[in-house]
Amino acid sequence: MSVNRTEGRVAWLAKAGFADTAAAQRELDGPLLSDIDAADLVAALGAVADPDLGLRGIGRVLESLETDERRAALRAVLAADSPHRRRLLAVLGFSSALADHLCRHPDHWLDLGDLSSERRPDAGAVRARLLTAVGADPAAPVPVAVGESAELLDALRVAYRRHVTALAALDLADWLDVAAVAAELADLAGATLEAALAVARAALPDGAPDCRLAVIAMGKAGGRELNYASDVDVVFVAEPPASDPDGSTGWLSTATTLATALMRACSVYTAEGTIWPVDAALRPEGKRGPLVRTVASHVAYYQDWAKTWEFQALLKARPVAGDLALGQEYVDAVMPMVWTAAGRDHFVDDVHAMRRRVEDQIRPAEADRQLKLGPGGLRDVEFAVQLLQLVHGRADVSLHDGNTLGALAALTAGGYVGREDGAVMDAAYRFLRTFEHRIQLRGLRRTHVVPDSDEQLRILARSLAMKQPAELVDVWHQQAREVRRLHEKLFYRPLLSAVARLPGDGVRLSPEAALARLRALGYADPAGALRHIEALTTGVSRRASIQKTLLPVLLGWFADAPEPDTGLAGFRKVSEALGTTPWYLRLLRDDGAAAERMARVLASGRYAAELLLRAPEAVSMLGDGDSLRLRERGPLEKEVLAGVQRHDDPVDAIGVVRAMRRRELFRVTVADLAAGAPVEDVGEALTVIAEVTLSGALAAATRAVEAARGGPLPTRLAVVAMGRLGGREMGYASDADVLFVHTPYPDEDETEAASAALAVANEMTRLLSLPSPEPSLTVDAALRPEGKQGPLVRTLASYAAYYDRWGEVWERQALLRAAPCCGDPELLRRFLALIDPLRWPTAGLTDTQIRDVRRIKARVESERLPRGADPSMHLKLGPGGLADVEWTAQLLQLRHASSAPALRTTSTPGALAAAVAAGLLSADDRSVLEDSWRMSARIRNATVLVTGRPSDMLPKDPKTLAAVSRVVGYDAGESAMFVDDYHRCARKARAVVERLFYDDAR
Repeated sequence: MSVNRTEGRVAWLAKAGFADTAAAQRELDGPLLSDIDAADLVAALGAVADPDLGLRGIGRVLESLETDERRAALRAVLAADSPHRRRLLAVLGFSSALADHLCRHPDHWLDLGDLSSERRPDAGAVRARLLTAVGADPAAPVPVAVGESAELLDALRVAYRRHVTALAALDLADWLDVAAVAAELADLAGATLEAALAVARAALPDGAPDCRLAVIAMGKAGGRELNYASDVDVVFVAEPPASDPDGSTGWLSTATTLATALMRACSVYTAEGTIWPVDAALRPEGKRGPLVRTVASHVAYYQDWAKTWEFQALLKARPVAGDLALGQEYVDAVMPMVWTAAGRDHFVDDVHAMRRRVEDQIRPAEADRQLKLGPGGLRDVEFAVQLLQLVHGRADVSLHDGNTLGALAALTAGGYVGREDGAVMDAAYRFLRTFEHRIQLRGLRRTHVVPDSDEQLRILARSLAMKQPAELVDVWHQQAREVRRLHEKLFYRPLLSAVARLPGDGVRLSPEAALARLRALGYADPAGALRHIEALTTGVSRRASIQKTLLPVLLGWFADAPEPDTGLAGFRKVSEALGTTPWYLRLLRDDGAAAERMARVLASGRYAAELLLRAPEAVSMLGDGDSLRLRERGPLEKEVLAGVQRHDDPVDAIGVVRAMRRRELFRVTVADLAAGAPVEDVGEALTVIAEVTLSGALAAATRAVEAARGGPLPTRLAVVAMGRLGGREMGYASDADVLFVHTPYPDEDETEAASAALAVANEMTRLLSLPSPEPSLTVDAALRPEGKQGPLVRTLASYAAYYDRWGEVWERQALLRAAPCCGDPELLRRFLALIDPLRWPTAGLTDTQIRDVRRIKARVESERLPRGADPSMHLKLGPGGLADVEWTAQLLQLRHASSAPALRTTSTPGALAAAVAAGLLSADDRSVLEDSWRMSARIRNATVLVTGRPSDMLPKDPKTLAAVSRVVGYDAGESAMFVDDYHRCARKARAVVERLFYDDAR
């Protein structure tokens, strides 16, 4: 395309990124650029963010040069592609403020030719440059500027801006790392403060008292992460000179004069503009407090008066100018208070509140464009990192870093932040800081608001190598969303509050401190517990680091549960099983609720701990509230049956069933222990697990028998639930009481059908009785006709004949809890139709049958109560125990279910409620019976959870009794109250039973 044709030039310039093509043509055709290849120059400007500004800047700098020789030198650089040209155009083509500086000091463009992104000057070299600029000797112990005040201030500004121009040229053209840019700007700020102090010393009157003065950088300057345009936060510390240690000669006045003059030297406007404001508002008492204090005065304030945010601010304190030895004394004196501040009352809450206040102060008009203060902004990263530092830094000196990215890297390396989360937050913070730098570089203005002008967004996008403003906005919003997500995950991590509340020695877990803490927390075997702790935390692995963070809090949570030693031992075993699994420790670190649930479950006794050790992957459900919801039968049974169908070997198939049962038992245990699920819900959930287990076992057994027979079963087969299984009131140690029923298909041999049905029942029982580490589910068919002497499996017709001829009242009573379990649905329906008239007789019970029920109950109590056992301690057969309540409810059912259909239920609480509705039972009596029934059931369950073994007795062992009482809901030390409450509840229930069960009128 010819550049000589007007229309072609316009299109060519527009394609290069020029917005005002007419003005660009005039500049290119002007005398200053007449001997430069326009095509080459336009192509070079097409690579900068704002070609229009760059082209105008070239003309302005050429005009400002005083000699033809200097102009020729600049034209020579502009005429050839080189790093020098790229850097010069990058500055002129983006920052109007730096272009103005080059116009005022045109020779400074020469600086841009001899730059290196790999070899930048260190802090000492930058300090020497700035001091030299004001005529001070960099090697002097106390540098003093030489010259007129006005000239010195201008010289300071020129030197400062000259350095910024060179740094910006590298940043824009060579893409310096944003952390390196921020660190160099902080070093430049320290050098500027040193030079300003030298200027202030020069203005002191002759004979002014001497003093020691240190300038402490705070905020971003202290953290070596300064912006291009920012306030510089400082604190001034002074002491009397060594020659006058008592300070009797007005040294404090001199220190205050120097501090005031230093601030003015940086902020006052001169012909060369200003540098930045120096803000000393972070000093004790803020702007109301004295500008200069001694170290002792600072320490006294922080010990007695400082607020949480002041310790957070001190985290970045760093000596940068003046008496550096004094500055280090100050830092050494205050930093121990910084790293213990997290132990203050409400520390974490205070930091949370401060972050909310920052967000609340955002002007509504800027809320959607705030890069620093708003949700997903820089402050979200900084607050999250600082809170984690302050909480965990008490025990980990690697976190003592005032730089945000350095601290984030340390937190990630130490395991306090996940690797992926750390990498995402690091990248997001770098992008946001780079974006912030670009916004500020345009006019060297202190702003954190994204412009709403499409043209400004276009220029910013080009500076970040993006083609369209929309792309920049999309990336910004995406990064902001990531920052906000991680901020909420880390900043509001529940574990932080728990760690912060630990005493100082507790968080460090030194052997001596750990032993003392273990004894204080009530561990029965502190030495054994310490061995577990050492095994978990020894070494420098990431796993050990995370466990060092978790254990101080977990120890307290274990101690709040019934069995702390069991909890710690269980945690060690689970960690050894899962410690190399990426999600395990991450879950516990990031989800305080999951960690606390795990601690409570493991320290509640053996049952849950052993379940978790057999299925450690079940830990994953602790972090998800939805995962802890008790599952319904339908989806669970579908899952199990699909798994059974995938295995031809019945042992492998039953393995699928058992894996489900382990997992679901743990789910119920967590809901019981950590969420306080009602005993009826626990019974229902355990019943569902048992039903699905039996269904899976039946499917596996049927497939095995059919494979052995070489064909399908010749009979329909079903399993009927009885006892607690049928009543949907299973406990953790309940057997599965069942009846097996079958009916041969038409034209099938009855003997063959009976043999096949028996084979399936035996195989089902065998599979469920195979040795296995998880709690067993015993299939008990003793409630069948003729008991254990009768056939295991009967036909429907056989059941009908037996019950018609031989059925006794106790068998009718047992059938009250009969319910469908698994197998052929039609056969189950027909079985229930068969037994309904028997268990709900139309005529009720005769007096003789009622006496038989009472007699059988008395015989059961006398024969089944363990010899020598105290009846009042027996939860099932003792006065007011489970049997008393259940037999009372069942007698009401047998007598009245024919006339009160609501009594036709297998549930004990359901039967009592129906009896109240039918006028057979008062609401008060129902409440007494249900309270006793629930408490007995809860104690039986709690005993299994604590000991891992079934028992119908209240524990005699004081330690076990105390643990059971805690699981039931009593506080530590209330086991005697627990026993008294049970006996009181049982006595009241027994009184109701005596009246109802033995009253002929009912």
